[in-house]
Amino acid sequence: MKKPIVAPSILSADFSNVAAAVADIDAAGAEWVHLDVMDGKFVPNLTFGPKLVKDIRDKSAGVFDVHLMTYQPEQFIDSFAQAGADYITFHAEAVVHGHRLLAGIRGLGKKAGISVVPSTPVSSIEPLLPFVDLTLVMTVNPGFGGQELIPECLEKVQKLVEIREQRGFRFLISVDGGINEATARMVREAGVDVMVTGSAFFNAPDKSSLVARLKGS
Repeated sequence: MKKPIVAPSILSADFSNVAAAVADIDAAGAEWVHLDVMDGKFVPNLTFGPKLVKDIRDKSAGVFDVHLMTYQPEQFIDSFAQAGADYITFHAEAVVHGHRLLAGIRGLGKKAGISVVPSTPVSSIEPLLPFVDLTLVMTVNPGFGGQELIPECLEKVQKLVEIREQRGFRFLISVDGGINEATARMVREAGVDVMVTGSAFFNAPDKSSLVARLKGS
């Protein structure tokens, strides 16, 4: 079984010292930094804008994985690209012209991702899969950290793995929500490439050991 990328989400970090949080991510051996951008409309919470991403970009060697949980994500892709995002992911539920937005992200030299909430089936994004670099399956209802994983959502991961193998696609499959030591094995077995983890990482007394266990080491 392949070892997944671990992407701690700074949503669960201490916002008074985000630079230290991304340093902890690097030091623990996690490869990506997950950045949840929330507008208070698409999801019932507010987080941060591109300035925070810009301010911490030189504090980490990791891949910056920006997750736009916003309406009208097309308004934000330029600013987050300039701020230092490597991946920019938007929600299928928030746009009409998904293909145009994916092309726009790639046109900025960034990797393009698309995400679905628990109530959205994989079939809704299947026509866009030839144009994505990352698919993000939400395994909780987005907006807040610390929720329990919805196991049924992992069926979407299995479906995406099947489609990818059948059609020769190369996109990564990520999951976000309720990822911790207790759920990591079933997530790995579903076939994910990237595991987003929040409170489990930042509450861990030994973050390096947790990352290794999440990977199945």
